[in-house]
Amino acid sequence: MFDETSEFGARAALRLREDSAIWLTTVAPDGTPQPTPVWFLYDGSKSVLIYSQPNQAKLRNVAHNGRASLNLDGNRHGGNIVVCHGDIVISDDPAVDQAPAYLEKYRERISGLGQTLEQFAALFTVSLRFTITHVRGH
Repeated sequence: MFDETSEFGARAALRLREDSAIWLTTVAPDGTPQPTPVWFLYDGSKSVLIYSQPNQAKLRNVAHNGRASLNLDGNRHGGNIVVCHGDIVISDDPAVDQAPAYLEKYRERISGLGQTLEQFAALFTVSLRFTITHVRGH
């Protein structure tokens, strides 16, 4: 997938572990790319866990076309670009309130939204699993 011992690979892996938002781009049935910012959890290897509210366009897009990309924001000067290509599916991952690593990463942000973990879990009931097939950037 990518070599974490290279300068780019180490930077990409660090950003996948530490950044809080990533752009998920799915493809609508008419072929239009549909980017959406999402919270995510990188497993440190080859996949990313994302939670969604039900009845969202991204879920309809995933059901239609399982190809997608994840893009981390650059540094505002055209650098520090990380783009992951891969496949995405609606998964059977545990509910968000049963995902300790995800909660550890986002607990403060959830609280900052004025929501309890229970309220957040009641809203974000659909889990998605993105499998990284290729990473590029600079």
